[in-house]
Amino acid sequence: SGKVDLQEQNIVDIEELVKLCTRMEEACAGFTRFDFCQILDATENFSEKMIIGWGGFGRVYKGQLPHGLVVGIKRFDHRAMLSDFSNELQLARLRHTNVIRLLGWCIHGEERILVYKFMHNGALDHHIFDRIKGPLLDWSKRLKIIKGLVEGLVYLHKHPMLSIVHRDLKPNNIILECDMTLNISDFGSAKTLSPDVTEEHTCRVVGTSGYIAPEYAPRGVYSLKTDVFSFGILVLETISGRKNTILDNRGDTVGDLVRDAWRMWKDRRLHELVDGSLGHGYDIAEVAMYAQVALLCAQEDPVDRPAMTDVAAMLSSESMSLPTEPKEPSALSEGGAGEDTYINRSSRTIDITITSSATVLTRVRLIIDQEV
Repeated sequence: SGKVDLQEQNIVDIEELVKLCTRMEEACAGFTRFDFCQILDATENFSEKMIIGWGGFGRVYKGQLPHGLVVGIKRFDHRAMLSDFSNELQLARLRHTNVIRLLGWCIHGEERILVYKFMHNGALDHHIFDRIKGPLLDWSKRLKIIKGLVEGLVYLHKHPMLSIVHRDLKPNNIILECDMTLNISDFGSAKTLSPDVTEEHTCRVVGTSGYIAPEYAPRGVYSLKTDVFSFGILVLETISGRKNTILDNRGDTVGDLVRDAWRMWKDRRLHELVDGSLGHGYDIAEVAMYAQVALLCAQEDPVDRPAMTDVAAMLSSESMSLPTEPKEPSALSEGGAGEDTYINRSSRTIDITITSSATVLTRVRLIIDQEV
């Protein structure tokens, strides 16, 4: 009793969405409805100076409630589908240190708003890719972030009711508290899998270039291994302070960071992978273990990727040697005549274009939203 199963929800209008939110409020302790006037006061009428983040579904504002509680307020824009909002409602029934806490909701006319616990240190990308904040993120803090990400994903993938696939893991969606405790956020793209289902298909592929699993982008196939791939990329980026770039015009499926890291791992040059701002303040044996696990997670074939429970076991082992070696990424092509790359920054909807000038269809390109 009290369980609300979102897997088969077919939300077609605002009225149904209000009813769903009301049922979630009744079923989930600590999840409450906010008055729209409260939201306006907290955000100073959605002032631009209160914006702390944005994405494909809307903007996030910092707000302070009358009793002093600071919160994050997500205002969904007109491009967001009702299902994007209802997907996030899954968070109301989740309780984990490393998953963002959803506190409440507000629907007023066309306004769709969710209220979250506020995380004072912002998103991970503001730290690992920043010249000022990067050096402050020492090796122990980076390990804490990786371990928190592992624990959060194990919780989502092994949830007792339904396994949750995030589908859009990236540094922007990993937010940090003052003590660098990590929270996984932005579940607008999340999907649930029944215990007896290993993978599903979708015609609406969402995500960000550099983090999307090779089987997901072209075929719309997603599974728990989709998140495992993104996790591997996040670990390599956290170690190196580098972004993973997909070389679309050369048939790349995993990214330049994965290729470089694999070569460094093979040649035992992993000290070259480590963010230079760390100096010598790291344990090379730990770097080798975490990098190898990351490369195993970033394998092109999902069958070759470990489950997150296996990742947790490998990283908690006292042994620094791992039983499996990552396979070398596929070789890049030399590119083709008439190929071009276009990234649509205004929409998460996937378009398909033919990018070869040959008379025979040789390649299909997915155009994927990439945030600035």
